[in-house]
Amino acid sequence: MDAFYASVELLRYPELTGLPVVIGGGRRHAPDAGGAGLARFARLRDYAGRGVITTATYAARALGVHSGMGLMKAAALAPDAILLPVDFDEYRRHSRAFKGAVATVAPVIEDRGIDEIYLDLTHVAGAQRTERDDPAAGVRALAARIKAAVRDATGLSCSIAVTPNKLLAKIGSDLDKPDGLTVLTLDDLPSRIWPLPAARINGIGPKASARLAEMGVHTIGELAAMPVEQLCDTFGRTYGQWLHDAAHGRDERPVVVWREPKSISRETTFERDLHPRSDRTELGERFTRLCEQLAADLVRKGYVGRNVGVKLRYSDFRIVTRSITLTAPTDDAATIRLWAGRCLKTVPLDERLRLLGVKMAGLRQAGQRDAKSMLDTLPLFDG
Repeated sequence: MDAFYASVELLRYPELTGLPVVIGGGRRHAPDAGGAGLARFARLRDYAGRGVITTATYAARALGVHSGMGLMKAAALAPDAILLPVDFDEYRRHSRAFKGAVATVAPVIEDRGIDEIYLDLTHVAGAQRTERDDPAAGVRALAARIKAAVRDATGLSCSIAVTPNKLLAKIGSDLDKPDGLTVLTLDDLPSRIWPLPAARINGIGPKASARLAEMGVHTIGELAAMPVEQLCDTFGRTYGQWLHDAAHGRDERPVVVWREPKSISRETTFERDLHPRSDRTELGERFTRLCEQLAADLVRKGYVGRNVGVKLRYSDFRIVTRSITLTAPTDDAATIRLWAGRCLKTVPLDERLRLLGVKMAGLRQAGQRDAKSMLDTLPLFDG
């Protein structure tokens, strides 16, 4: 999906179409219902805090603003950009709608998150159709149908790459954004893929990129030209062979229709550090809300879990986690809140916190569960 969160917000605020808009604020950055015109929206220049950008419109990206960037840094680049709070409930609703629309055309789907999927078009009717001047006419037409179905269901655009495998699809879907339809074969590697930076291959991170740069490798084409033996000597046989195969567009991974999740979690980063004593009430409310959201996620996805965990990040960026295994699986918010609170009692709570999270692991489908615990909830921070 194209700039997914931002695009969903533009459906709600069409007057912002074409303007630089950043998504990442908190509830205090919601538009002023009593305001008029653009004056009702918060501006990035007025932001103060440690938040980061979740996504941005393409107009904002043209100003150097991108996801993961700190909002304060972004304000220096685009002070007049409009700032909106995140609304994950609305994004999830549109995610379900776009995936449902895709399934009406191509039902073999691998879900890769809220805004991205892989499809296997091999056995979809019409996929193998060719024309004299277009050997890919069938899949090109299917991709156009998928794009139309998504737009009809959501009002949003998406970018699709039709390729021989998932690795090339991941790269190709970014080549013609927004609203792109890209068809690539292995014959297109030299002209479309090899000129790209090596880091465009999903799986080559910052450390590997730096190591490749030391070897004089900056593009995918330069990586493809490297002897596989040299790559294996430098990176180890498994990763070195994968680098060689990836640079040549080789990827045998199938589209996996269903993958059982190992855990489900919710977490929040505070706009200011909160202290367990002086900010006890606010922390308790935030913690309860996280547990309620986690429980709602479990119910919606049809899971219960036996392992409750908490995650804390202190003001100095240290991270502490704790977990506990329950006697019976649950998706009950009060039960999760109770045992997550008991996990917190084993953690030092004498320093300011940047982040708080709750996780449920040991998942099983809800229909397989035992009787749920009906224990009462306890206060978050007992003296």
